[in-house]
Amino acid sequence: MIPFVKMHGLGNDFVVIDERVGGFRLSQDERRRIADRRLGVGCDQLLILDEPSNGAADLFMRIYNPDGGEAGACGNGTRCVAALLLDELATDAAAIETTAGVLPVARADDGWFSADLGAPRLDWAEIPLAREMDTLRLDLEIDGYAGPSAVNMGNPHCVFFVEDADAVPLESVGPKVEHDPLFPDRTNVEFVSVRPDGGLRMRVWERAAGITQACGSGACAALVAAHRRGLAGRKADIHLDGGVLSIKWRESDDHVVMTGPVATAFHGAWRA
Repeated sequence: MIPFVKMHGLGNDFVVIDERVGGFRLSQDERRRIADRRLGVGCDQLLILDEPSNGAADLFMRIYNPDGGEAGACGNGTRCVAALLLDELATDAAAIETTAGVLPVARADDGWFSADLGAPRLDWAEIPLAREMDTLRLDLEIDGYAGPSAVNMGNPHCVFFVEDADAVPLESVGPKVEHDPLFPDRTNVEFVSVRPDGGLRMRVWERAAGITQACGSGACAALVAAHRRGLAGRKADIHLDGGVLSIKWRESDDHVVMTGPVATAFHGAWRA
């Protein structure tokens, strides 16, 4: 029996398994079965915890999509694991190692948690794109949606700005963008509208996961893209289907910090 914790950040849900205490290693097929919403526990991403290899980190977190493939970053997942780690260490700040780097995490006000996802990568080769292109406004049009921005926040994002994000047929256009040849590693897809209060309304199609209630790294990418386009300041509330995240792109070190709530749904055990 493999113990796990089911958590979510604004409905973006995760199964968290701590391999530090179990001494087990899950196969790709087992990861897929756990993530399956009909045959397993069900989640947007599976988060596996292990001992860090970097001395600056307190924990290593590996991220898997529902297809069993590995992802480089997950903002809401990082905040969920931060809640577990900070309670474990009885502290207010720590660092989580991922394949995208070491991410500082901390407790915030009102029981929220923050994660520093580092500096955005904006060069076309860092997204990556299949050919050289200005990432501020891509030469791309799909189903009438054109000129998105590209941002890498540890994983690739393609951000479209539209009048009404809620009117976008995300279930049909999302997979077309994800699998477009311009993105050799595929991409997450965000549709964003500017709100009258200066915040951003965002809906997301996550790479290998589909439509999700929220995406932390996507919210960070949306703010970066909006600021570069002159549509938002360096700090804004991002309104997602599952709730609100506060995102700040710091001028001092170029890092993007996301802050928001997390919740534990239940504890369980998986029969391997």
